Amino acid sequence: MIGVFDSGSGGLTILQALRETLPERDFLYVGDHARAPYGEREGAEVHEFTRQAVDYLLGQNCRLIILACNTAAAVALRPLQQGWLAQTAPHARVLGVHVPLVESITGLGWNAPVNPVADHGAICTNEAKPRTLGIFATPRTVTSGAFKTEIKSRAPAIHVLQQPCPGLADAIEAHAPDERIEALVRGYVDQLMAQPGADAIDSVALACTHYPFALKQFRAALSPAIAIHTQPRMVALALANYLKRHPDIDDRGAGHLRLLTSTDPLHLNGLASRLPAELRRFEALPAPLGSGVLFA
Repeated sequence: MIGVFDSGSGGLTILQALRETLPERDFLYVGDHARAPYGEREGAEVHEFTRQAVDYLLGQNCRLIILACNTAAAVALRPLQQGWLAQTAPHARVLGVHVPLVESITGLGWNAPVNPVADHGAICTNEAKPRTLGIFATPRTVTSGAFKTEIKSRAPAIHVLQQPCPGLADAIEAHAPDERIEALVRGYVDQLMAQPGADAIDSVALACTHYPFALKQFRAALSPAIAIHTQPRMVALALANYLKRHPDIDDRGAGHLRLLTSTDPLHLNGLASRLPAELRRFEALPAPLGSGVLFA
């Protein structure tokens, strides 16, 4: 079984693509809605909350876990991989959704070559690498420097401009009116385009898994000449590639799906209404993450 973790419902955009690409796999999704959003929390909090979620998923026999929250991945992935996970569950693998985005933008693999796939402006090929890239992300993802550092280390010629978007993921999670989302997006697009060198931007990346819910607003606020890169399909393709290279990490299942939340499932009706029915059937976690309780 493959575990998928997000601070809230943004990771459902990733899970939907995973289900479409890997229908035979079993998935367990955990959304820490009670403590969302992570994007404006301190790094130490994000790290600990992410560790707690990974620990829970390991206890549910997930040997492969996807951090479907860019803030969690940017802040906690490497420390978890190199420290706690190596000591606690060396047989398990934890992957971050930011990795396929960096690979696709730069055309260079993380640890092994990955063939970038063209996807209607969502995934860059080597021939279409951006010259100047704008990144929209949560404040904590931006301050972590993870995207900029990893992109520049692989493709130094790409000029990277980052725009923090405080409150946007929270507004999307709360299923705020379209007018509110549009106002936030336009404000952040204007701030990005006011940065020095922004007139050369030819691509932007939506580096938060909540932001695909606002793709329409981003497209309306940006020049038609600017390509928009989103993560769901590229993450799904990258995971399918990974499973081919590591067939022992997860057994093929029967397509089972379970969704767990750290809040009252009845509170999730708003954003979930925009998703397929199977992605709306949340159950409450048996106890708060970090409590050590695995089963009710």
